[in-house]
Amino acid sequence: MQEQAATPEKRPQPAAVLMIQGTASDVGKSLVTAAIGRIMTRDGYRTAPFKSQNMALNSYVTEDGKEIGRAQGMQAEAFGITANTDMNPILLKPSGEMSAQIVVHGVPHTALSAREYREKFLPEAKSTVMDALGRLRTAYDIVLMEGAGSPAEINLKARDIVNMNLAGWADAPVLLVADIDRGGVFAFLVGTLELLEPHERARVKGFIINKFRGDLSLLQPGLDWLEQRTGIPVLGVLPFLPRLRIEAEDSVVLEGTSGRLRAKQGKELDIAVIRYPRISNFTDFDPLEDEPDTAVRYVSTAIELGTPDVIILPGTKNTAADLDYLREQGFPEAIAAALNQGTRQLAGICGGYQMLGLKLLDPHAVESAEPGEREGLGLLPLSTSFLQQKTTVRASGMLAQDHPLPLYGGEAASAPAAELPVAGYEIHMGITTNHDPASVRSLFQLKGPDGSMQQEGWGTPEGRVWGTYLHGLFHNDALRRAWLDGLRQSKGLAPLGQTFSAAALREQEFDRLADTVRASLDMAAIYEIMGVSQQGR
Repeated sequence: MQEQAATPEKRPQPAAVLMIQGTASDVGKSLVTAAIGRIMTRDGYRTAPFKSQNMALNSYVTEDGKEIGRAQGMQAEAFGITANTDMNPILLKPSGEMSAQIVVHGVPHTALSAREYREKFLPEAKSTVMDALGRLRTAYDIVLMEGAGSPAEINLKARDIVNMNLAGWADAPVLLVADIDRGGVFAFLVGTLELLEPHERARVKGFIINKFRGDLSLLQPGLDWLEQRTGIPVLGVLPFLPRLRIEAEDSVVLEGTSGRLRAKQGKELDIAVIRYPRISNFTDFDPLEDEPDTAVRYVSTAIELGTPDVIILPGTKNTAADLDYLREQGFPEAIAAALNQGTRQLAGICGGYQMLGLKLLDPHAVESAEPGEREGLGLLPLSTSFLQQKTTVRASGMLAQDHPLPLYGGEAASAPAAELPVAGYEIHMGITTNHDPASVRSLFQLKGPDGSMQQEGWGTPEGRVWGTYLHGLFHNDALRRAWLDGLRQSKGLAPLGQTFSAAALREQEFDRLADTVRASLDMAAIYEIMGVSQQGR
């Protein structure tokens, strides 16, 4: 979708607002918001997403190098606009069970415990949130506001800045989403209403039931009862969409994907991603899951690892803590055994790349309670120093001429490095130093801030162990397929060549989501609730 031109000077009043809240976490608020916004954009409205406060380890880098929640970046792309930090002014990135890094307008602000955040930060957060929302309402026709968790969390309501308090500040009508797939949908909806204050309950203008499977006529008596019991209409029952290939934000979606006894279902390439507790940006691997010949499995224990074709150490919010986890679970020994028994490559992305080195240095106690250092896995001649300033940047360039990646046919038989471009993004706190450049080869040449080409990523000469800071690597279609076909060649299998475009597939899935939701949702009623015309502007 092409971004529409902004014309805020012609808009005499702020944009209309609609808030999507949920009865619990992971009921589908983000995808429902994406679908409704895609529909409204198609209907001619310039639409923007907004989530005042998001908690996620999967983040998104804006074009100006700022960090926001991945869901709002995804939604902006679904709406055909450029994401910015006004769409998610406050991002919480958990760094432990009771603490998080607080990111304000895309820049790390401080690290606080849960209690400190509520007592010290939230009382001053309203102005940050409302200023951002105000700017969006000036620049767009409609702003879709997404809540977080449930509005009925009694212990959190007094200092809420993301659910009903925010709806009141913005004078926004609310649609309440519930997930029927998890069971108890009527209890969730009625119970949530019962725990709201009368003025909050009055804001709820409609229900959306998500992830329905089966015969809708069998559900109808329950829908009739719900409307009679609450006086609030059910605006739609959205069907469960299998294999919806739109990236998820939270690692909860990885539950149940253990590789212990998971069948490969006839796929010829086996890729194991180690799922440590603080895994982040696992959407890096979505395009691999969509490949017809590739099975991607997430493993949490060494016994699940086996001897896959490739082992990947993914990104993490806390490299030091997750490196400790690897050792506690016996992964270093299991990885070494796999490499000796037939695993072709070990790759590290971002935090996983840092783990592959000799040492992790933390002079400012960025990732640990006290300054210190840890031994890395010692597979690449690198050391990483954690700094207080985070690197967040979009990156693009090409394969290095002497890169070590075993691609299909080799450089001469496939394509020169200049014809295999690469693009992605970096989010990390560390600076990595190469102590023996002669023993490894650079992976990429990326454009630096001054326009010069800089080396990024390193691998052993034969390409068995390699790492990079570049997230989104496998979203590069030509490079992804050349890499997979190189693996196929090493196993005596014929190459498949180009299979699909990740960007085109993404647009196709946005359209599939929007088409399905439009067919199941009373959009005329939603426009009426917002006080805008269904015909667009």
